[in-house]
Amino acid sequence: MKSTPFFLSLILLLTSWGLRAQELQATVTINTEQLQLDQQRGSNQIYPELQRTMQDFLNGRRWSNDNFAPEEKIKVNINLLLTKATSQGDFEANARVQVLRPVFGTSYETIVLNIIDKNFNFKYLLGMPLTYNDNSYIENLGAMLAYYAYLACAYQYDSFGKMGGDVFTQRLFNLTNLAQTSGTGWGIVSDVRSRVAISESLMNQQLQGIREVNYTYHRLLLDTYKDQPDETRKGILELLNQIRQINQIRPGAASIRIFFDAKADEIFSIMDEASPSERQQAFAYLSLLDPIRTETYRKLIR
Repeated sequence: MKSTPFFLSLILLLTSWGLRAQELQATVTINTEQLQLDQQRGSNQIYPELQRTMQDFLNGRRWSNDNFAPEEKIKVNINLLLTKATSQGDFEANARVQVLRPVFGTSYETIVLNIIDKNFNFKYLLGMPLTYNDNSYIENLGAMLAYYAYLACAYQYDSFGKMGGDVFTQRLFNLTNLAQTSGTGWGIVSDVRSRVAISESLMNQQLQGIREVNYTYHRLLLDTYKDQPDETRKGILELLNQIRQINQIRPGAASIRIFFDAKADEIFSIMDEASPSERQQAFAYLSLLDPIRTETYRKLIR
């Protein structure tokens, strides 16, 4: 894994503590409001158990070879909106996955990932353990949770060290290859935000520049924004131009969409304090690269 001196020092700090901990601090919530009453009847026990089982699976496993102090763990929030449940234990759901990162020298936490998985479908019965193995597909819920654990690590490590998440992007790629032949919701290629599209985007050589953008944005710009706001805004404009060049090669790629899903509001807030010419330039880039939020970005030039 490639590292910068800062990232190396971070790892040394984490490993210097006597108390070791796993990488993730995951919080899982389950919303059953969209289920029909007959789907929920007699199932009051299963939802709290499902929530605990998912959370314990994420927090209780080791996803890397690094040791993390408790306060340095990667914060992951998974909000499961159940849309269908059967007495046989078949569930259909939408899952919102958010990953948070601390910003150096502040109490602010930035959103690194903000993904909605519309095909989070699985089987679960009371007392059923979740299992996962890197070398074989066993069951869908364990595989999906492992996928998002590795994705969280990939983006978090990339944000601290240039291409720091290499080991996790490779694991994601291997996982999706295994799951596509056996699991449901893994072979969907029409959705640019599908699991397979995301993993392929992270491995694609034409899109490696987006991973470098992740590092530059967080470590070199956001971590210094408090002390150097003007330089940060100029740097963001340069990054947007870099993304524009990548987008010309692979228009609307998954990693580009995901970047703006996480960063749109934050970039808008930062650039809203810029000079008129910088706001105009930011609007031109943002409306081109993230057209679904054009009306929000238009406020930069009003």
